[in-house]
Amino acid sequence: MSSYQLQTEIEIDATPDQVWAILTDFTAYPEWNPFIKYIHGLPQHGARLEVRIQPSGAGGMTFRPSVLMTDAGRELCWLGRFLLPGLFDGEHRFVIEPLASGKVRFRQSEQFSGVLVPVFRGSLERDTKRGFEEMNQALKARAEASHALDNGEL
Repeated sequence: MSSYQLQTEIEIDATPDQVWAILTDFTAYPEWNPFIKYIHGLPQHGARLEVRIQPSGAGGMTFRPSVLMTDAGRELCWLGRFLLPGLFDGEHRFVIEPLASGKVRFRQSEQFSGVLVPVFRGSLERDTKRGFEEMNQALKARAEASHALDNGEL
């Protein structure tokens, strides 16, 4: 079985709780997220989500992953599958790592596995990775604006 991993990261001037609040406020995704157009469901272990992704300049897809893990302020992970297990599976992970006071490293990754990975590898590296990076930038902008407001900087 083939596998492929994408990983992106960005530093954000905000607290883990501020980033987590934005990341798990699924109803607000259409307001700010250029990659994940919407998520319906709750960020709770075992929950089933409905997720619509669409990287800029590429077609979109909707899938129904299961939440594998949530650790408030630190990590959210889900597993999505295309049709049958082992065909094209993706374990998506958001990790918030505290850095210096009031800063975090946000890491977004996905481990793809299955017999169809070689077929999709080019679009994963090009389109999906671009979607990750665009979302990271948008999350950074939203979190840093919220952080500035919370600290009376604006």
